[in-house]
Amino acid sequence: MKVFVTGANRGLGLSLVKSGLERGHIIFAAVRSLADKQIDDLQQLKDKYEGQLRIIHMDVTNEKSVEHAAEAVKLTDQYLDVIINNAAILNERDKTIEELDIHACLQAFDVNTLGPLRVVKHFLPVLRMERQRKKVNNQAIINISSEAGSLSNAYSGDYPYGMTKVALNMLTEKLKVYLKDDQINVISIHPGWMKTDMGGNNAPKLPKDTADNIFAIIENGLEIEQRFAFLDDTGNPMDI
Repeated sequence: MKVFVTGANRGLGLSLVKSGLERGHIIFAAVRSLADKQIDDLQQLKDKYEGQLRIIHMDVTNEKSVEHAAEAVKLTDQYLDVIINNAAILNERDKTIEELDIHACLQAFDVNTLGPLRVVKHFLPVLRMERQRKKVNNQAIINISSEAGSLSNAYSGDYPYGMTKVALNMLTEKLKVYLKDDQINVISIHPGWMKTDMGGNNAPKLPKDTADNIFAIIENGLEIEQRFAFLDDTGNPMDI
């Protein structure tokens, strides 16, 4: 499969790239900056997995950047099978509602919700090209969400992050309906609390384990039996 991953230079994104390469997939690793220090790990993977990894410059908050990235993929590789919207920020963590910086909240929506929206807007035609080219079974859009986006289990704090993930889950549900006839599966995945820059060192999970689980879900055909397409990384339903 050809898999496009955003936020691919660190954390879960980098682990998704590694897992996909190990499984023999062609990976498009989208990063906001091509500065050497930002993509050292990706460059090493590119050398190791010759011909399997493409590093793509793309800023999910800049629509022209997303559009150009989609055109680049279309021109060089013609199609994609899977999009994984992973890029996200976690800001204003310890702020009360009275302390919130509204500009920071807008930034969170720009990255966490509008970022995936821009990506799907411009990359959906690249997914559809593969659908037109031949019959395929495992095409998917995977939105990396969070239990923070569950209305049933809402908690105080993390206001921007939680609200953006609720909105992302709604985007998933709308796309699921819109793309039903295209047979492109759309799901939100709660990846769990992981040892990343965002999750911190006390987290119980390794991002590589989550990445392996996500690829297993993709490869197994994404049969979603429950009403809402919100799962954890092992495929179990999450409370919406």
